[in-house]
Amino acid sequence: MNAALREALTPARRPCGSLSVRVMGELCVLRCSGALWLPAHGALVAGDLHLEKGSAYAARGQLLPPYDSRATLDRLEAEIAELKPERVVLLGDSFHDSRSVGRMAADDRTRLDRLALGRDWIWLEGNHDREALTAADGDAVSGLPGRVVGDLRLGALFLTHEPMPEAEDGEVAGHLHPCARVVAHARMVRRPCFVTDGRRLLLPAFGAFTGGLNVKDAAIAGLFTEPPMAAALGKDRVHALAWNGLV
Repeated sequence: MNAALREALTPARRPCGSLSVRVMGELCVLRCSGALWLPAHGALVAGDLHLEKGSAYAARGQLLPPYDSRATLDRLEAEIAELKPERVVLLGDSFHDSRSVGRMAADDRTRLDRLALGRDWIWLEGNHDREALTAADGDAVSGLPGRVVGDLRLGALFLTHEPMPEAEDGEVAGHLHPCARVVAHARMVRRPCFVTDGRRLLLPAFGAFTGGLNVKDAAIAGLFTEPPMAAALGKDRVHALAWNGLV
């Protein structure tokens, strides 16, 4: 790793246990929740909520506890209450399928309206939720608050759902649900994580029922020409992990 990248990826510990790094010069605070805080833009960013995944599985006869949306919104609400963002950007796959909005409990649906009130609420289209977010004419449907976009620029950052093999500098993406694996105390530990090389940043999935893909998988590792840093979510802090220490 060259000196410029090493300086950008030297994380600073925040009082809440988050880490701050720079991506193309932009200060990025990697939150313990798995959300990203961009203080220069007053923006809270979260990827892959997959709301109503539990009810989607139940409809196919695979019973899961029907509380994933509530748990995910609890975490999102806590981040909003602490940070008081001017805008919230959801990086796509916010809903698990095209019918998720209609399956939401009334109080969860009402809570979305309340969280969005008074702030710029932006839904990015994902591969799971494009039909849930937009109608044929491109307008938001089901009375969802906010606006729907394909991607978004904030300063030097380019926010999108799915990372591209040849990324624009400053790409911030979700979709892949990265997880880091390490061996600690003679056992394997696997945790959702951020991944960044100072040029691009992948976010972990924010949803309660989301799985994960090992960062050493070619789908993730192949996106980086220099060894990136993984920032794994712990109980009360984000842990910076060297690439060569992952398994």
